[in-house]
Amino acid sequence: MFTRPGSFAVLVPVKSPGTGKSRLSSLQDAERARLAAAFATDVVDACLRTEDVAGVLVVSDDAAFAATLAARGAHAVDDPGAGLNAALRHAAAHVRDRRPDLRPVALCADLPALVPADLAAALGQAASLPGACFVRDGDGTGTTLYTAPYDDFAPRFGADSAAAHVAAGAQPLVGDLPTLRRDVDDVRSLADAISLGMGEATSDVLRAIGPVPQ
Repeated sequence: MFTRPGSFAVLVPVKSPGTGKSRLSSLQDAERARLAAAFATDVVDACLRTEDVAGVLVVSDDAAFAATLAARGAHAVDDPGAGLNAALRHAAAHVRDRRPDLRPVALCADLPALVPADLAAALGQAASLPGACFVRDGDGTGTTLYTAPYDDFAPRFGADSAAAHVAAGAQPLVGDLPTLRRDVDDVRSLADAISLGMGEATSDVLRAIGPVPQ
């Protein structure tokens, strides 16, 4: 399935861009869609530049957009439509059937500042741990990355997911990891991500949009 060297398969759940980022309410619908698409594009690109990532599997309900990410080097599988965590389990099973040697990593698609060094640092920590682990988001309550050996892979994304992962026995990964922790849901978090430096696709869209209204 994947031909790159590495120990990890990164699973990226991607909504149709037209339905994402509703909390960026100061932007027009078309602008939000362009940003959501750019965020996912930059995440896929960063993953494919990260050491020890054997490949990226996008799980999406938008076949046309998934195809654009596949053209950049990702693989794609349809979202079965039973929610985010079910989609991630479906993607992990897809990888397991083809590359049982790889460890699945669930990664949010709204990390436009992500750099390979932060992702590689998190994966390096994960490789030394026997069970599930995760990365808290910048606000401390959410999760941007979750990984476990396949038999233990049970993501709990959603409200207060960091607490849910801890309750299930997953270990929080340590270190600053600023670009891996900075997911974007609203104008404040977008400003934080901009201060870290955005990926190429998101930078292009932001230049076209101009200053984002507060």
